[in-house]
Amino acid sequence: MTATPMLEYRVKAYRVDAHGSTAEAKGASLTLDTDLAGRSDAFNPAELLLAAIAACMIKGAERVAPMLKFELRGMEVRVHGKRQDAPPKMISIDYEIIVDTPESDQRIDLLHKNIRKYGTVSNTIAAATELNGVIRRIGDEASAGSPERTAQRRTSSVAGAFA
Repeated sequence: MTATPMLEYRVKAYRVDAHGSTAEAKGASLTLDTDLAGRSDAFNPAELLLAAIAACMIKGAERVAPMLKFELRGMEVRVHGKRQDAPPKMISIDYEIIVDTPESDQRIDLLHKNIRKYGTVSNTIAAATELNGVIRRIGDEASAGSPERTAQRRTSSVAGAFA
């Protein structure tokens, strides 16, 4: 029996000046908001964490869609984190996955389960804080606040990691 090789990731970050930093991985670079006053043209560390969760979910869908023979025309992930000040930490993260697909509600649920089950970043975060989310078909989010549509819209809720 051969062991599965471990994947390893490397990122280098360095301070440019008091207003920002740069992170590099592979051939890509990213400007980081490390300015104490903040800056609007770069992601701060908390936003980077939320973006990593969203990217993990999108990449997970790209990975499992062919295996499930799932027709995925488009996808958006919205992530919202709540931070406490003392001690500073994320106390909860909620997400909404919006998919453009002709697939059935049951198949959308299956996609959601697989995204959560096989997500490296989302599983890591779920082990450290509360991670809850829903998946919706495109169009259902437009009336998310409408009581008459609440019962009709397709929502698959997931709390915590899957066993």
